[in-house]
Amino acid sequence: MTKRMKIILGCVAAAVIGIVVYGWSDFKKDWSGDGATAWSEEEEEGTARIGLEFNADSAYAFTKAQCDFGPRPMNTYAHGTCTEWIIRKFEQYGCKVTTQKADLKGYDGTVLHACNIMAQYRPELTTRILLCAHYDTRPWADNDPDPANWRKPIIAANDGASGVGVMIEVARMLQEVASGAHNTVALDLGVDFVCFDAEDWGTPRWADVEDKADSWALGAQYFAAHLPEGYEARYGILLDMVGGQGAKFYQEAMSQQFAGQIVKKVWKAARRAGYGSYFPKATGGAITDDHIPMNEVAKIPTIDIIPYYPDCRQSSFGPTWHTLSDDMEHIDKATLKAVGQTLVEVLFTELQ
Repeated sequence: MTKRMKIILGCVAAAVIGIVVYGWSDFKKDWSGDGATAWSEEEEEGTARIGLEFNADSAYAFTKAQCDFGPRPMNTYAHGTCTEWIIRKFEQYGCKVTTQKADLKGYDGTVLHACNIMAQYRPELTTRILLCAHYDTRPWADNDPDPANWRKPIIAANDGASGVGVMIEVARMLQEVASGAHNTVALDLGVDFVCFDAEDWGTPRWADVEDKADSWALGAQYFAAHLPEGYEARYGILLDMVGGQGAKFYQEAMSQQFAGQIVKKVWKAARRAGYGSYFPKATGGAITDDHIPMNEVAKIPTIDIIPYYPDCRQSSFGPTWHTLSDDMEHIDKATLKAVGQTLVEVLFTELQ
């Protein structure tokens, strides 16, 4: 999970000041203020809810399966075996899978053997939506309350596994719908599931070097600069830490700046699905995450669904962020359901 948040003033388009802190900025806005993406109640409720249920139990199982490999930081056996498992799952659910391998350099000069994974539902279609999440895990629990744990790797049930777990469940659902198992017309839309690698090797808090923003999201940086030939997508949705207990997903400020209409689309879908309480009509801070290179380099408007805990003293990313407590005991099926059902609403209303 990329951990740098810039404090912003005024509306999203305003200049970013040069104060950088860990986690979301304390700055936030009420719905009535500038910066939030507005729409009317009439517009919000104008479309009926999709009659297709996202299975949170299944997404939870896919999240747990990754955690069962143990910590999965770069250049480890567990990372490699998890990579192969993710590939097999997407293939099992009818996706065409390709990989993008690259040797990338970490903040400390370590060569990271990265593997981005791209799984495509209906690759023959030209109208496409991109869903993405990172799957590598933090090598160091450098935000743990106990400094003795700061150099220990984490399980990363939320910060890594949850986003991939939700995407695999969406892929399973799409195959099931296409087979006629539901009373729903198959999705006539291409969906690309991209699992970014090397996201979480960013500078640890204990390192005696400057924490530079480009030390994070290395796999996404590489993918954005080396898109498959001719690749285009209408927009992208990044899933980052989408299974935490008590999570709420405020509108991330850089997402508003780059892709405000997509923020509007997704937050409307959440309210239509009955999960508006998880997606507040309020702006959070601005974060450097995998969506930044997708916007700036790949030129694909991409938003970040990422939690904000305004009252959490441990971290505004939540109490388990970069700690040994980021495990399956702190994953909430209700949060997975809220995010997954919102994605189902988005995808199945895209062509309406």
